[in-house]
Amino acid sequence: MPELPEVERAASLVRQMAAGRTIERVETTEDTIVYCGISNDEFAKEIMGRILLDVGRYGKLFYFSLDGAGRMPVFHLGMTGNLQRKGSVPLEYQRKAKSSDQWPPRFMKFILHFSGDETSPGPELAFIDPRRLARIRLLDDPLKEPPICDLGFDPILGMPSVEEYKSLFQKRKCPVKALLLDQSFNAGVGNWVADEILYHARIHPEQRTNTLTEAQIAEMHAQTIYVCSTAVGVNADSSKFPTSWLFRHRWGKGKKIKADFKLPSGDPATIKWLTVGGRTSAFVVELQSLPRAKGKDGGEIKKSDVQTESKYFPSTSKRKRSLEAGDEDLLEDTTALVPEVKTVVIKRTSVRGNNLGVAEITDLKEMEKGGDNKPLTRASKRRKAEEDERSASQPKGQPPPKRTRKSGRH
Repeated sequence: MPELPEVERAASLVRQMAAGRTIERVETTEDTIVYCGISNDEFAKEIMGRILLDVGRYGKLFYFSLDGAGRMPVFHLGMTGNLQRKGSVPLEYQRKAKSSDQWPPRFMKFILHFSGDETSPGPELAFIDPRRLARIRLLDDPLKEPPICDLGFDPILGMPSVEEYKSLFQKRKCPVKALLLDQSFNAGVGNWVADEILYHARIHPEQRTNTLTEAQIAEMHAQTIYVCSTAVGVNADSSKFPTSWLFRHRWGKGKKIKADFKLPSGDPATIKWLTVGGRTSAFVVELQSLPRAKGKDGGEIKKSDVQTESKYFPSTSKRKRSLEAGDEDLLEDTTALVPEVKTVVIKRTSVRGNNLGVAEITDLKEMEKGGDNKPLTRASKRRKAEEDERSASQPKGQPPPKRTRKSGRH
């Protein structure tokens, strides 16, 4: 998924090629999933004829500031969304860019035709998304409306102070990697950025936030600034990332490729992968160790006794995503911290010949307290009520009268 550096690169591309130009024409394709709460025709009509003043970004979203009255377009690239200028290769995330000869490109959602000048035609910009996980919205004030107003701080636009950062950690009790992925905590940090921060801070991705020392939290604060600013500074060009970064070696999982990654001492480094917060995490064994958990008696807790995957972050190889909702990637890879509530339905069948069929028991008081806890039938309830009535009318100390059985048919 494109993360903060890649989205900043996309925003910069549009800003450099089209700021100050008029959107003269808009081509769109119908997509009821990518266009969120609007139609493709509504999108085209809203922005056509307006001047692009600037392009803003917050977290993993970017938006256009247009002149005149009307709503502003807001974009989220999802997993595979990207931009392509006509005559150039598309902006790709960890994939080899394909030929730019095809125009309009495949999986195009819209093409913007900007005004040109006397000497050259205006540029054209396409928005592409093969997997339809991107989102396109129209909002009156992007920064004051969801989804942006629900996000946490942006490490580039508004990194909090060290003390404020520490106070945010004190409110959480979860694996540190899961917290970094939570967009309501810090907007824009995704999987590879989180792994890079933890690698430079020498913190294991499974270490719980409430076990971090103040020094570790301060180091994470510094490394968040370092990783994000460095990646943005080279325009998210991974070939220009420092050779000491984990990013250059983290993509070998499942491949027969031996990572040539060295420790600061020069010895070979061991990269391993595990699942935290529902995402695959890469870490260096020699530098990122998980502190041993302590029990109440001070003794060490066996690894078999510790549940790595929290019930709030279930580990599943295939996660079902709701394409209609579409915002699961805005609050990235986190589930609301509310335990799952399960409804248990107890069923009973007919007993002693009464044709009750199958009925749902909603009142657990209908279960007998003693014996074999068989459910009471209507007939047994009636007999029990008659016996209770006779017992209440019988003088104390005298045995109850014997019941006589009626014979014959009536």
